[in-house]
Amino acid sequence: MVEVLVDCVRNPALLDWEVKEEITKLKAELAQASTNPESFLLDALHSAGYSGALANPLIASEASISRLNTDVLEEFLAENYTSPRIVLAASGVDHDELVSIAEPLLSDIPNATGTVKPKSVYVGGEYRCAADSSNTDIALAFELPGGWLKEKDYVTASVLQTLLGGGGLFSWGRPGKGLHSRLNHLVNEFDQIKSISAFKDVHSTTGIFGIHTSTDAAFAPKAIDLAARELTSLATPSQVDQTQLDRAKAAAKSAILASLESKASATEDMGRQVLAFGERKPVEHLLKIVDGVTLKDVSTLAEKIISSPLTMASHGNVLNVPAYETVRGKFSSK
Repeated sequence: MVEVLVDCVRNPALLDWEVKEEITKLKAELAQASTNPESFLLDALHSAGYSGALANPLIASEASISRLNTDVLEEFLAENYTSPRIVLAASGVDHDELVSIAEPLLSDIPNATGTVKPKSVYVGGEYRCAADSSNTDIALAFELPGGWLKEKDYVTASVLQTLLGGGGLFSWGRPGKGLHSRLNHLVNEFDQIKSISAFKDVHSTTGIFGIHTSTDAAFAPKAIDLAARELTSLATPSQVDQTQLDRAKAAAKSAILASLESKASATEDMGRQVLAFGERKPVEHLLKIVDGVTLKDVSTLAEKIISSPLTMASHGNVLNVPAYETVRGKFSSK
């Protein structure tokens, strides 16, 4: 199995007709993705919120895809499939046996020297996209500085996300989307809100944290007010009590453990950690950090997050979405 996997990575048969066929499929998939508000907004938040590498769109344009061919793909493989960027992870196998099989297959992979990691700077900003819809999808986001590498803040952000939670109509049961989460009650209180939830998207040294909501177009200003209220409340001492925090920490730990239940998930986690940290940290290490999160940690990190520049993205009927400066002003007192 290892030989087959390595052969697929190192010696892919990029036949011209297959590449052209896959490009046709890719165009159709990306066209569909570009109409999905959640996918679009996450891409838009990065494009508007960062300068540098993270501002590059994940939803490629049709013109970019049309430039792909076998030569371009082979050049990409040569530049990026190098030893510092490849991790072989496995679950349920003997480590020494795995090394004895993999070493002769991988030891001669080129070691790219002088590879410079692209830099990204969070700057904040706005992205609007009008579409034929009676609904408005809005995302408000801020920087989570430090990214994966600032471990305590990343874990605290996971607890913040669980505290806020959220969901849509009949959206119970998933981690962070329970009846006790701070955003879930808004769906029950306001019929105009179709869904509302906290999210984070984290990279090595930076990330974004915020709230996404889908609402009736006329209700967009009120939905933004409600999202801003919930975000600022987390930064206000005494607005989160110990019972709420303990419940959020328990839910966060449950989500961590659930994500590692399958061998496939555990293996992916190994690879991600080795690439990010240079080692795999045991799950107990992460759970211990969750246990150590305090009420002060929550308010301090929330204050740091909403003190960064606002990034706002909207999609659909955007006529009623307030101006960027107006929304930013809702956080300026914090």
